[in-house]
Amino acid sequence: MAWLGLSYTLAAGTSSRRVTLWRRLRRLGAVSPTSGLYLLPDRPDCAEAFQWLAQEIQDGGGEALRVRIERLEGRSDAQLIATFQSARRADYKAVAAEVRALERRPASKRDARHASDSQDRRHLAFDRLRRRFSELRRIDFFDCPEGAAVARRFDRLERSFDTPPLTLPNDEPVLDRARYRGRRWVTRPRPHVDRLACAWLIRRFIDPGARIRYAERARAGEVGFDMAGAEFGHRGGRTSFETLLAAFELEDPGLRALATIVHAIDLGEPLTHPAAEGVAAILDGWRRTDWKDAELERHGVALYEGLYRTLTESLARPSKPRRGKA
Repeated sequence: MAWLGLSYTLAAGTSSRRVTLWRRLRRLGAVSPTSGLYLLPDRPDCAEAFQWLAQEIQDGGGEALRVRIERLEGRSDAQLIATFQSARRADYKAVAAEVRALERRPASKRDARHASDSQDRRHLAFDRLRRRFSELRRIDFFDCPEGAAVARRFDRLERSFDTPPLTLPNDEPVLDRARYRGRRWVTRPRPHVDRLACAWLIRRFIDPGARIRYAERARAGEVGFDMAGAEFGHRGGRTSFETLLAAFELEDPGLRALATIVHAIDLGEPLTHPAAEGVAAILDGWRRTDWKDAELERHGVALYEGLYRTLTESLARPSKPRRGKA
């Protein structure tokens, strides 16, 4: 089978950046069978993840090399798969231990109010672990057997965890939307998380009649997004969707919440928003279809429009008052 490899060097004096990249690689599910080389299976989503990581490294003054490997000398495919499964086995073991500890945690019995508060905290802790487990399942490329055992523990748990939306920094000049109307936009074929979100945003808030072309390179006069060398791409840890939001000063609670979801799924970070896991599953299913680019875009625009409306309406509803002291 084929593998994707990433090797990089960082500029001097970037020890914190080194740790950040190591954590990012772990969240992507990459393993390092030999010093200086990180591997992922040859899949479109993995290729995209390595592409953006390589660009971030280069933007920070480092060097990155991406390669496709048919055969790694001295390591069989079975050995490499075992390395991936070993990494996930350790992750699953850690999650299982935390679940067992929470299952043994007794609820407070001092009075009904304290018992309820304790149970709420317990549900929140369960839910954080459930989301962490979902992230592990997403990068369990070779179905480590221990994952099924942990999954059975989570079948009876309720989720009640929520987080505030991402706050978008805006340190770039605001662009005039009128200058981008009537233009042709271009991005890479097989649009996925970030590109579909950008296509929806462009049609919804920038140019309702936008023409979007799918190709590896932009032509003169076209506006590129979410591709190498594009006017609107990943910037300083932002997704291309977040870059567009900041560039055109598009800011409302629904968009900020949507940015949280796109950011987490696209960059392989924890899916802390309640809707993120479902959205990730839907998009992952679409990636496995043979739909044409226009069809993927049509479904993506409908998905993000529905999600935006739901997020906007739910955030506009007054929150329930917290229980006060008796």
